[in-house]
Amino acid sequence: MRGIDRLRSVERSTGPLAQALPELPKIETVLIRLIRIAAYGMGDYFSQVFRGLGLTEITYHVLCILVASKDGRAAPSELSELIGTSRANMTKALAVLEKEGYVIREADKTDGRRSLIILSEAGRATVNKVTPSMTAPVADAFSQLSSDEQKILDKLLRKAIVSFDQAKINSDPIL
Repeated sequence: MRGIDRLRSVERSTGPLAQALPELPKIETVLIRLIRIAAYGMGDYFSQVFRGLGLTEITYHVLCILVASKDGRAAPSELSELIGTSRANMTKALAVLEKEGYVIREADKTDGRRSLIILSEAGRATVNKVTPSMTAPVADAFSQLSSDEQKILDKLLRKAIVSFDQAKINSDPIL
């Protein structure tokens, strides 16, 4: 199903959903659905791009973050947080990167229970080789938004992320 068809589905089902479940806040429920559809569309689009490059979106982002870090290393939990994926997904991605020789796992010298992921020369070479191929797909992904709209979307997404955190804090029974 294409994105436009998913949007039509949201439009068709919003009224009936609001009638069937009137206690759900309508606008916020639609926003959640739209964010999920956008994330799905983004993942679907980029999975094709990365498949052609022999990577996944997550493995590419891990390599980028390691290249950008000052010493080419990070803890798996830190990578998971920075990329925005579950620790289980990160474990799978790191296993693939390790198998390909793009990263090395090493015990943390200060805390033997933790491991560190270290970028290898092969990993650095791969991200440097692949990155120029990402320029056009990244630009194309947002080509329907003007520069001003991209800035507004950036601002609103950042605000939504903080709002999700605040909602979590407000609903935590321990606090």
